[in-house]
Amino acid sequence: MAGDSVYKITEIIGTSTTSWEDAAKNAVETASKTLRDLRVAEIVKLDLVVEDGKVVAYRARVNLSFKYQPGK
Repeated sequence: MAGDSVYKITEIIGTSTTSWEDAAKNAVETASKTLRDLRVAEIVKLDLVVEDGKVVAYRARVNLSFKYQPGK
């Protein structure tokens, strides 16, 4: 069928000094520069970088799916 598709999932981690939302957005926007046909981004883990008792960065681990195109 022409409507059938296959998708690949890759895990990426975005960071931000502002928020988890910005970290996830940075991850997706950066990945979109090299990956085509992005479909779904799933946040699978959130964590913080702590230095001297203070939060210095937010990190979002994202599973990003995109249309699989063999040979490309």
